[in-house]
Amino acid sequence: MRLNLGLTPKHPCNYLPGRESRSLVVVDEELLTPDSYDGLLQQGYRRSGDHVYRPWCTSCRACNAVRIPVKLFAPDRSQRRCHHKNKDLRLEWRPAGLTDEQYRLYLEYQQDRHPGGAMARSSREETREFLLAGWNQVQFLEMRLEEELVAVACTDIMPRSLSAVYTFFRPDLARRSLGTFAILEQIAFAAREGKDWLYLGYWISECRKMSYKSRFWPHELRRPRDDFCDESWELVEKSRPLSHGS
Repeated sequence: MRLNLGLTPKHPCNYLPGRESRSLVVVDEELLTPDSYDGLLQQGYRRSGDHVYRPWCTSCRACNAVRIPVKLFAPDRSQRRCHHKNKDLRLEWRPAGLTDEQYRLYLEYQQDRHPGGAMARSSREETREFLLAGWNQVQFLEMRLEEELVAVACTDIMPRSLSAVYTFFRPDLARRSLGTFAILEQIAFAAREGKDWLYLGYWISECRKMSYKSRFWPHELRRPRDDFCDESWELVEKSRPLSHGS
């Protein structure tokens, strides 16, 4: 299937101060399907709501697409501790929507992480438009402590892969490392469903809040080339030091 692409205007980068960003975007959103999105993920694309894009910056190659090869993944000691620490949580996968309970937790998380920001004031409909995609199968992994909802991991389901879209959780439970736990459970779900990869979006070595994405071993990086051609996925194992551009 051929899809038409467009290029956004330059705008300030959300992750690296002083840099400009722009994206290559899929114009034909009405033609998108779980199968076609699976192929786009393999080419370094990502979605936000119904919109599919990939970085296409003139003078910067910092954004590396990252994915976990499910069959090769092995948790390290810290991740095993994280899993044990959260064994009292009740987990349930369910079709994505946005219940009152989920929306309240989302706002609580945003108000802690981005106080005063637009996401902390997003309406319920804006939140739905950010998390969901009308052309794709999306599921929420709910995590409950006793009966209280404490975390939600929004996850895309494709024929060959899963994609971690966004995770939000109760801010006062930060010591549980619920973001890491969510990824571990997404990997486990992908393995049960016979998927090949879990996509984690983009990783930037200079961005500290993205550092968690490089702690799941082994993982694969798709590094942007100067001409954006001949890109391929590179397996990165724990014995190798990880640095941008190597």
